[in-house]
Amino acid sequence: MDERLVKFEEKMGKTITNLESEFNTIRAGRANPHILDRITVNYYGTETPLQQVGNISVPDPKTIMISPWEPKLLKDIEKAILNSNIGINPSNDGRNIRLAIPDLTEERRKELSKDVKKKAEEAKVAIRNIRRDAVDNIKKITKAGEISEDTGLDLEDEIQKLTDKYIATVDKSAEAKTAEIMKV
Repeated sequence: MDERLVKFEEKMGKTITNLESEFNTIRAGRANPHILDRITVNYYGTETPLQQVGNISVPDPKTIMISPWEPKLLKDIEKAILNSNIGINPSNDGRNIRLAIPDLTEERRKELSKDVKKKAEEAKVAIRNIRRDAVDNIKKITKAGEISEDTGLDLEDEIQKLTDKYIATVDKSAEAKTAEIMKV
């Protein structure tokens, strides 16, 4: 691959990585500690990721348990989970917080599937924007005489192949996540 296209491929790869982390935060009916990744807790006046204030474990497929390192954080963690809009009510036993993962209703599954499609479409738009930037860059250096027109066309063809590859990856990933959500 041409070194001029490497930075654009890296950006496309980061888009896929970002999409995968977005998909990890979508609850699919099983206990997955990644649904807590975006939750922050007020820890001595600083918003701190939940993973940094306690131990998160999955004792069984339908339960997530959070054991804070400082017991006085229980109320703050509980409040952060309630405010996070993940749709799970925490239960506090005085030492740990348990999150019982309810079975998803058919309506909620369809809602989550739409969310997956929306996130996938956003990732495709981001990849197409990267392609546009790459093509603009190629046209600029062709016009400046740094590369020949034939080389410019070859590079544009290569960036289109990269785009197609990453779009297919997004589609495959979205399909897998939708199947996971819809599985009862």
